[in-house]
Amino acid sequence: MKVQFLRTYVVANPPPQWGGRYFIFLKLITDNGIEGVGEVYAATFGPQAIVRLIEDVFARHVEGSDPFGIETLWRNVYGRGYSLRPDITLMGVLSGIEMALWDIIGKAVDKPVHALLGGRVHERLRSYTYLYPNPDEGGAYDRAAVYDDPDIAAERAAQYVAQGFTAVKFDPAGPYSTFDPRQPSLARMELSERFCRRLREAVGSRADLLFGTHGQFTASGAIRLARRLEAYDPLWFEEPVPPEKPEEMAIVARQTTIPIATGERLTTKYEFARVLECRAASILQMALGRVGGLLEAKKIAGMAEAYYAQIAPHLYCGPIEGAANIQLAACIPNFLILESIGTWSGFHADILKTPIRWEEGCVIVPDAPGLGVELDEDVARAHPYTGDELHLVPHAGPVPLPD
Repeated sequence: MKVQFLRTYVVANPPPQWGGRYFIFLKLITDNGIEGVGEVYAATFGPQAIVRLIEDVFARHVEGSDPFGIETLWRNVYGRGYSLRPDITLMGVLSGIEMALWDIIGKAVDKPVHALLGGRVHERLRSYTYLYPNPDEGGAYDRAAVYDDPDIAAERAAQYVAQGFTAVKFDPAGPYSTFDPRQPSLARMELSERFCRRLREAVGSRADLLFGTHGQFTASGAIRLARRLEAYDPLWFEEPVPPEKPEEMAIVARQTTIPIATGERLTTKYEFARVLECRAASILQMALGRVGGLLEAKKIAGMAEAYYAQIAPHLYCGPIEGAANIQLAACIPNFLILESIGTWSGFHADILKTPIRWEEGCVIVPDAPGLGVELDEDVARAHPYTGDELHLVPHAGPVPLPD
């Protein structure tokens, strides 16, 4: 069996665009007709540029290869062009291809991927959601209010908890910028504290609070903010400083009782090893469409075990990466919690032939071979993304204080 064909899809995510403005999917097809799907989570270039990169890697390393040769493929792509170092764009491309190969392998042997990576240890996966606006309320999904008003955010959190969620994430700490890190303003610290207070009052002990930031702050600024939040016992303080220097994140970790979580912008075992060695975080949030693929994520989870660190796979893209997250989470003993886009309804369900199962706050681990999902190509083709924007766009320039 050899990999013979590649298809790519840049799919526009219809409003309210939860998970991003578009998704980059790929499909690999073998000479005996087995198909595997993957998703690339790359935000550093426009989507059509990423498609060209996928095609280049496929032509040089994947076409005509044995889909079972994951380790050899990984090393050859990681070291292509005399690189041999973490490259966030190249690793995104490799991640999507690698998960598609695992999908093929699972279908070839009629086993789910988690059975091939050590076996299932979890039947149900606890999940959390970001606080998204309520589409049943007026305006543009009440967008600004749920992000800026602690009372409305608390109401939304209570609605999610009533649905069955036992954790919710929110990030009132202000915009992230290409000029970060910075000191938080007093106004933003006060708003962040009010968010935590109101959400804790709304959900009580029924749900964990996950405080999200995006590397906006210096270590000293993050410590100042953390001390205001400790009284509300968040499960984590996410990426309090930029990810490039885990030694600074470790300073924050030593000065707060809130567990530090990080990883969505990191790639490969090498970057995560630095986080663990520095004791910068005790919760790792790798994104399967960026980190280097399923096997790389499994290796990182194994390293984390030795440091008593837990895994909470990150998701801000489409359901193919979500499916890969589920396969990883199912087979690792140090799994903590899984990020969901709401209850996996809406377009995240429409783009799959069989939606991801979510019930009573948990994702149900599938038994189907491979990744356990199938892309609906008719839906993908019916929603082409024709723009050239990046997946995420930070504030350009310094953020004025108060922000």
